[in-house]
Amino acid sequence: MEIEQPISSTCDELENKLRQVKKTQLSFRGHKARWPELEERLERWIIEQRTSGRSVSTVTIRLKAVSLAEEMKIEHFRGGPSWCFRFMKRCHFSIRTRTTVAQQLPADYTGNEKLAIFRSYCSKHIGDKNIQPSHITNMDEVPLTFDILVIHTVEKKGTSTLAIRTTGHEKSSFTVVLGCHANGQKLPPMVIFKRKTLPKEKFPAGIIIKANEKGWMDEEMMKDWLREVYVRRPGGFFHASPSLLICDSMRAHLTANVKKLVKQMNCELAVIPGGLTKELQPLDIGVNRPFKVRLRAAWERWMTDGDHSFTKSGRQRRAIYATICQWIVDAWANMSAGTVVRAFAKAGIISEEPHGTESDSDSEESEPGMFDGDLAQLFNSDTEDEDFDGFD
Repeated sequence: MEIEQPISSTCDELENKLRQVKKTQLSFRGHKARWPELEERLERWIIEQRTSGRSVSTVTIRLKAVSLAEEMKIEHFRGGPSWCFRFMKRCHFSIRTRTTVAQQLPADYTGNEKLAIFRSYCSKHIGDKNIQPSHITNMDEVPLTFDILVIHTVEKKGTSTLAIRTTGHEKSSFTVVLGCHANGQKLPPMVIFKRKTLPKEKFPAGIIIKANEKGWMDEEMMKDWLREVYVRRPGGFFHASPSLLICDSMRAHLTANVKKLVKQMNCELAVIPGGLTKELQPLDIGVNRPFKVRLRAAWERWMTDGDHSFTKSGRQRRAIYATICQWIVDAWANMSAGTVVRAFAKAGIISEEPHGTESDSDSEESEPGMFDGDLAQLFNSDTEDEDFDGFD
């Protein structure tokens, strides 16, 4: 049987609250937790993670909250962004943020004719040779590291020192090479690890594994990408249909041997002027960021719930090559065709969305660069405002 509190005690509590409240506040609505037990367990879990030095983002909090709700058999719990920030306010958590620095555009960007010239060049070749959307391709390299210093974390207000644990691989880098077509189709990703030999692990299907001493794109890697990845597009093996390959002005893309191989594939090379990839490269405009968001979500799941091993000194080992490749395959597979098509349209490469893509079913994506509605609901967080460059 519950024992009711004395009326005088309740009045004292209300009086204290009224004395502490801001003068502009009109009521106490919205402060009580709907699932107090869930939030209590979640708060303890966050404190445990931070005590061990792990970074905790709002993405991690929401994933863990959904997991706890399922465990506690709580129905109709979505763990949306508004709930997350109300929970943080109730538990006195806060987020440290930073400003992001965008790519510096050319000094003569205002009224820049380079944009129009490049788009006119692409339009002319597409029109003159009747190049189909399935043969208009953009490729780009995404640099990643095995270990990054995550600067965003949820922490109790007033904490002066914010220590975040790493695995000591801040300088261990590798490269993911992505390619996609103007009709929304995607080429298999290629990963270049910084090694002399390929790792002896069982890798997932749907990804090309390479290795060199720099872990970066060079002339040989570019030729391998053309021979092993680019030819996998429909009709690409026999080079029967004319095609257009859009890439940035990286030196490895423009060597004499690469240009010769591109010509042999019945392909025109369209090189984006330096400094304008944020305006003209579809992958940069609307694909790379949601791809990285998916990678970050996979990494945070692994950091939170994955199986970890430790060195003799107690340092946590990084994820193995095969695990990271599986994250890449899954993240790339979950990119919708509509997102890709809209990125090409915003870059000015195509004027309208080709028929027969998934874009009609992706009406919830209001603009290029936004990812699927379900993922936006689940993964919209503070960590999306910073570039994701690796796996901690």
